[in-house]
Amino acid sequence: MPIPEMRTSRWIEVRDSPIHGKGVFAARRIPKGTRVIEYLGDRITHKQADDRYVDHDPNDNHTFLFIVDRHVVIDAGVGGNGARFINHSCDGNCESIIQERRVFIESTRLIEKGEELGYDYEIGREKDDPDDVDEIFACRCGSPKCRGTMLYPAEKPVKKAPKKKAPKKKAKKPAKKPAKKPVSRAKAGRRR
Repeated sequence: MPIPEMRTSRWIEVRDSPIHGKGVFAARRIPKGTRVIEYLGDRITHKQADDRYVDHDPNDNHTFLFIVDRHVVIDAGVGGNGARFINHSCDGNCESIIQERRVFIESTRLIEKGEELGYDYEIGREKDDPDDVDEIFACRCGSPKCRGTMLYPAEKPVKKAPKKKAPKKKAKKPAKKPAKKPVSRAKAGRRR
């Protein structure tokens, strides 16, 4: 049975946010584990998203793109709903859940009426990021657990010098183990 579309939600209201621009606030008390709203918009490919925003100012972190998987990006700037205004939070009260290639926002704890909703965008780092990428994607959540950036992981990985190999010793051949299936470490659902 297909999941019905959640274009609107009785749980939330959109208004100005002290964190950034517009925000989404609890219109009533939201119990932990509540599916609050679906993240909707134009479903496009990664190439279409890149082409659509080729002239986008690289110093502007404002975007409504949400990566669903290797093939699909949701552009909530086109046909989106209120879910696009949920701000980033390093210690959010919600999380994004991907089910059947759709994105839902669910509460991770009890949210009181009037409280702003937020979740960790976990925006991935890229090889060609500018040196000031953490400043461009600075976090404004104000949480005591704030890592200062919407990017994930928090700090840019430092390239280490290759280790010198020790001389090989002759050893007995170990018993052959069955091959493991490769596991993807990429978490789908990151917002770009």
